[in-house]
Amino acid sequence: MICDICGQEGVRIRKVAETYGKGKNLMVIENIPMVSCTRCKESYFTAETLHEIERIRLHHKSFAVERPVEVAVFA
Repeated sequence: MICDICGQEGVRIRKVAETYGKGKNLMVIENIPMVSCTRCKESYFTAETLHEIERIRLHHKSFAVERPVEVAVFA
């Protein structure tokens, strides 16, 4: 695969988790495919992935499973 940023080969896909919102509206989406370039070290989501993230956010009640999570504050 070729990097959209630098145009070089060396791209790999890794799965990440991202948080959206805050407080009671906080949601975590897991296993999001992120494109990472081993050459220029940039990481980005494809347009297709961004559309899917937006779809999940808009219809989160259909997708989300409520789970307890520990929260720590960096002080």
